[in-house]
Amino acid sequence: AGAVRAPLAGCAEPPARCVCYGLGRFGGCPTARHQLAFLLLLLEELRVPPGHCALFDPAFTTREAAALEQLGLRLLPENEEGKHSVEGSATLFYMVHCGKALYNNLLWRNWSAGALSKMVIIGNSFRGIEERLLSRVLERDYSYIAKVLKGTEEVALPTHPRYLDTFNDTSVHWFPLQKLKGLSPEVWNFVEEPTYQDCEDLEIIRKEDGAEWRSPAATES
Repeated sequence: AGAVRAPLAGCAEPPARCVCYGLGRFGGCPTARHQLAFLLLLLEELRVPPGHCALFDPAFTTREAAALEQLGLRLLPENEEGKHSVEGSATLFYMVHCGKALYNNLLWRNWSAGALSKMVIIGNSFRGIEERLLSRVLERDYSYIAKVLKGTEEVALPTHPRYLDTFNDTSVHWFPLQKLKGLSPEVWNFVEEPTYQDCEDLEIIRKEDGAEWRSPAATES
């Protein structure tokens, strides 16, 4: 958690709230449990009250949803597909090992220098995404990741032998306002919502996939 403090010192204001996507089935998966534990440590480190942290994962069971609520965390009522607005508040997005489309959708939803400068993303390394994908695929399928790269600061989380699979390829990303203002006007002019029609390996649960959020009162499958 201390490794996150230094990058956040460069942000205009510390996060006042948190959104977590894709935590996974922590009831049966040690990796997901470690990621949840780290999230709780981060909230404590950043002095973000648990009630200001909202989570969504369509994989959560009824018991897992109830456990999160017992911890004081909030559950998002529906699948936003990552399209969550910062709404003027400095926000930490905790998205460890999420699909590229979720990051792309989040950037699209907040596509302005003012909004992006209020975001911190802990998730898959954007530099790693750039290195692994052909540039034409990155620009076609994940254009907002491609466009924001020059306006991004990124620091990798330190590796730990016990948690190699838990936080591998995970970085802290933030978007300094001065860097964003240096991007060309053409970068900001195109704001079409992503559709992923040509994407072959879309790593996202969509609303129409039927994996909608179930409240804790629902029957656990």
